[in-house]
This record gives sequence, C-alpha cells and structure tokens, in this order.
Amino acid sequence: MRNPTPFFHSFRHLLFGKAPRQFHRTLKKRLHAATSLGELREAFGAMIPDAFLSPAEAGENSRERIYTPLITFWAFMAQVLSPHVSCREAVRKVQAWRGLAQVIEISKATSAYCQARARLCLHVLRDIHEHLKSRIERNIPEAALWLGRAVKIVDGTNLSMPDTAANQKLWPQPSSQKQGCGFPMMKLAALFSLGSGALLDFATGNLHNHEGQLFRRLWDRLQPGDVILTDRGFCSYFAIACLLARGVDSVMRLHHARRIDFGKGKALGKGDTLLCWKKPSQRGAGSSREEFDALPGELALRLVTLQVDIKGFRSKAIVIVTTLLDPVAYPAEAIRELYFERWSVELHFREIKTLLGMDILSCLSPRMIEREVWLHVIGYNLVRALMQEAAVIHHVELGRISFKGTLDTLRHYADAVHALTGRPRKQAALIAAMLKAIARDPLPLRAHRSEPRAKKRRAKNYHLLTKPRKAMCVPSHRNRPKPALS
Repeated sequence: MRNPTPFFHSFRHLLFGKAPRQFHRTLKKRLHAATSLGELREAFGAMIPDAFLSPAEAGENSRERIYTPLITFWAFMAQVLSPHVSCREAVRKVQAWRGLAQVIEISKATSAYCQARARLCLHVLRDIHEHLKSRIERNIPEAALWLGRAVKIVDGTNLSMPDTAANQKLWPQPSSQKQGCGFPMMKLAALFSLGSGALLDFATGNLHNHEGQLFRRLWDRLQPGDVILTDRGFCSYFAIACLLARGVDSVMRLHHARRIDFGKGKALGKGDTLLCWKKPSQRGAGSSREEFDALPGELALRLVTLQVDIKGFRSKAIVIVTTLLDPVAYPAEAIRELYFERWSVELHFREIKTLLGMDILSCLSPRMIEREVWLHVIGYNLVRALMQEAAVIHHVELGRISFKGTLDTLRHYADAVHALTGRPRKQAALIAAMLKAIARDPLPLRAHRSEPRAKKRRAKNYHLLTKPRKAMCVPSHRNRPKPALS
C-alpha cells in the first residue's frame, strides 16, 4: 500500500504492523530530537556539546521533567535569536515538536517553562560561554592578527529592562527621570576580540558604577602580549600602568581632561612624540592606597596624532596614547589605522542590542535578567562562530560577512536541517550549503561613509508619561482647547 504522507515515512509502521528493530532506533532518535528543539542544535553542530546541559546528579535540575535543561536552553536560545518571541510562543514550539513525535501532550501554560528558565545554572552558562569563546579564538587565522598581536576592544553601553521593584533596587533608573516614569538601567562593559568579533567577557553594574571600574573586572581576562584598544573614557595613568604590569599594551584615545605639552617630548616623526608621564599626586577613587603606592613614578608613553578629514566625523584631531614605543616595529600609521578599527565595537553592540534585542530586556526579576544577558551573549557568539566557519571554509574576509545575513540564513536553514534528522549525508550537505550561502553574500565596501545619528521617520504624536501611569490623565485630543471655567 502506498504511503500518502511521505514526510512521515518512519511513522507508517505505527499504522501498518510491527516495525523492524532499525525503525525503533530511528524513532528513538527522532523523538529525542523532536523533544529537544533540535533544529538549532543540529544547525550549530558540536559548538555546544549536550554534556553541558545534562541533568544534574542532585539539586533542582536532577528531577525528570518535561522541560529538561537541554530543552529549556534551546527554547530560550530560540527566543534570543528571534527577538520579540514571547514565552507563550516558545511553549507552542515545544508543543509542536512533541505533537510531531506523538508523545504526551504538555500544558499550554507558560509557568512551567518560565520556572525551568529560572533553574538554568549560571555556572553552566558560564562554562558554555568559555567553551564557545575558546573555540572561536583558536580558529582565528594568523592574517587576522595585528602585527602578530591579538587585539581586544573594550567599550560600555546601557541596557534597560521592565520597571519592577526588584530591578529598580539593583539597577535604579536615572535620577533625571520621575518616579514611575522611568526604567531600570544596567551599565555593561564588554570585551570583544578584534580578530573574531567574539564577545569574550563582560561586567555589569548600575549607573553609579564608572565604566573604568567595570573594565577593571575584565583585566584578568587579558593575556600577556595582548593589545587593548579603548576610547578616552578608559584612559588613565592607573589603568595604563596596571595593564603594562600584566604584559598588556594599550592603545587609547587621550582623555579630554589631560593637557599635553608636546614641546617637552621627543619627536619620533610627524605627529609622533615620545613623552614621560608623571604619577598623579592624588589617588583616584578607583584604586586603593596599596595599589596607588605600587604604581611606578613615571611612564614612558607614545602620543600619535591622528588628523581626520573624513566627512561625517565630529573629531578632526585625535591624540592616541600607547605603550607601543618602538616606531619601527609599530609604525605610527599602523597605530592610526588600528584606532579606526575601534569603531567595530559599535557595530558589535548594534548587532547584539538591535538585531538580538538585548537593548530592552524583558525579564521581571534580577535572577532572570542575569540569565537573559548570558543567553544573549552565547547567542551572539554562536552566530559569530558560524560566520567564522563560513569565512574559513570559503576563504572570505570575516569583516565582509553580514551578521544580519547570517542570522537570517540560519533561521531559514535550521528547520530544513532538522527535517533531515537520521539522514546525515544530506544533512551535512545542507549545512555546507548554508555556510556557502553565508559566505557568498558579502557586505558592500562602504569606506568612510557618512552615517549621522539622526532619525528620518518621525515618532507618533503621543503624550509623554510625566506621572505614574495610574495617576496620569491624558486629554482626549492634545490640540483641542480646554473648556472655559464657568
């Protein structure tokens, strides 16, 4: 008898007699894939081994549940890689796969799934991040290094989240906003790799924490021989001296508050001067007395002037401070070109905040906010790893591969890859086609384009919330005159 549903070929034995032993093994594999949202797992291959998400021997993740750590992680990841996907939609996704596998039906409520998300262990998420980060960094080609050195970029940004009492307590809103009219704000300092674009580590705080203090928490993530590239907000005598003691060189923009007399330095070339900085007379708020006393009395630093004549750039003259003193090994022009690469961190933040939706977090408690940030970081690095794999296989420059294009390609290929479960050859061929599609869609060359930070589309003409929502009284029409008092 001809099977009228060829896409469910393996399930025909459930209707037409006893199945052979091979069918039971195939069905077991498909059930496992269907109940673990395998489309993302199979698309990403072995980037995140299942061993990280195996049930714990004891504790809250040791019980046998429908929402195992494996299912919960990949359902949460599906929300991250497709922003604006609600928990209800994630639950429907799990229901759909379980319905396909013809296993027991689960509740349509989101409570069990939300509780399972809260049970994801932070140390497990950290281990997954470390594994993925190490994988990406190991695969950086030699040509992607800067003069043979690994360059790390650090910058800070702000994230907002729902206005709940618990979030406000940990990450209070700006003081300029009225009570009940603002949102909690998290300050985040992130360390990126210039060679791969991966987010290596991050530190979080509230608006009262300076970015320099958050940057200090990331110093242990730097290796001797690294070069740190930052904006002027991180430039200080204390930071440069401490990093140099760790074997880390700095390339930073000069802080606007520091005045320099170039006449007292030694000229190494045009716009290239060697100067000696004296230790500050007063200790800064970010260092202890012991740390301040341990600082060297002076530092030999190199100042490279960068003249910017590109349309759209606000700054016309930039002074770069660096501990790379050798003008032969590190030419001034190479340092100038390196500083222009600092702009890539703004693009990385745009990718993770705008394309993955981390700009406005959605969870209601600090416990879940932490997990949401970690899932965004892991999701960003997963896409970066996919971009790197496509670039290496097809010999394409990583900087020419689009993050948005990779994300769109992944979303559409993942379901097709999962549909070929149990057919490894065709599945491998489809994954290879996905990587080829990613590599064959390069970004256009947009050297020195002008992109002012201004919006063309106007916002809707709504009233602004100037009081708590329950106390706010909005007139029916803002242009209608108020009735005269009798």
